[in-house]
Amino acid sequence: MQSSKRHLLIAASALGLGITGLARAHSNEHHAKKSGPVVKEQKDWGIAGDAKSVRRTIEVRMGDNMRFTPDRIDVRRGETLRFRVQNAGKEMHEFVIGTKAENAKHAELMIKFPNMEHDEPYMAHVSPGKTGEIVWTFNRAGTFEFACLIAGHYSAGMVGTINVTA
Repeated sequence: MQSSKRHLLIAASALGLGITGLARAHSNEHHAKKSGPVVKEQKDWGIAGDAKSVRRTIEVRMGDNMRFTPDRIDVRRGETLRFRVQNAGKEMHEFVIGTKAENAKHAELMIKFPNMEHDEPYMAHVSPGKTGEIVWTFNRAGTFEFACLIAGHYSAGMVGTINVTA
């Protein structure tokens, strides 16, 4: 019986640490890109690209009006783009590429854990007045989106569309 209580305490402690870790993970100071190689993981919307393969750079502005400019981007399948994302506002914003379902799910999670930290190659968390970059290869055709998933921004309409044609 004593052993069962000990296991229960250990499990409860581990769960508490996990939740605490999630909750404190998205502070503004911790969003600098880590140095070292980018982990390339195939996603439904593509894969991290190589800078030397970039043939086109797209400038995107984010503002406190909860909009992106441009809010629609057309891409050819196989194209590697550099997104240069400028935060023209006074609030923190981010540029996250994904499917509508993935971004909506992540936006809900951000409401529960607003300090969650990201370091994925398809995300750029950009401080006010700063610029971030993403290099991404769109190797699958389809309609995807880019969005700001900071709590409240997604639901306020801070979303754009990426159309990848074959």
